[in-house]
Amino acid sequence: MTFTYPVHVRYLEVDGQGVVFNAWYLAWFDDAMTAYLLHGGLPYRTMLDAGFDVQLVRSEIDWKAGVGFGDDVEIAVSTARIGRTSFALDFEVRLGADVTCAGRTVYVVIATDGTGKHEIPPLIAGALGEPAPLLPV
Repeated sequence: MTFTYPVHVRYLEVDGQGVVFNAWYLAWFDDAMTAYLLHGGLPYRTMLDAGFDVQLVRSEIDWKAGVGFGDDVEIAVSTARIGRTSFALDFEVRLGADVTCAGRTVYVVIATDGTGKHEIPPLIAGALGEPAPLLPV
């Protein structure tokens, strides 16, 4: 499934070059990931209450164009890969019909009790759906 998450670019997210500062993209991706899980039927709190969390272990981003203050963009999210203990999500930042940036983030499932990484439980796998990458990153 592909899901889109709307973002309105705030003044504080724009740097001296007049475009969104790079760190904000990871924050947007994080917000979009939690909304994506919710869209798949898994509120983040439910996952935590079940004893699981996810930890970002790798992220890569390719920029094609900047976005600026006041722009309305959409973050498209899809599941790229589901492994035994980790999964990858693809993200595209879209300004209208233009893809301004694309990224992929790998998350590892961890136990909230501090015991470390854990196999992906059915409640998370179900929320992720079938892998259907947006793009090769």
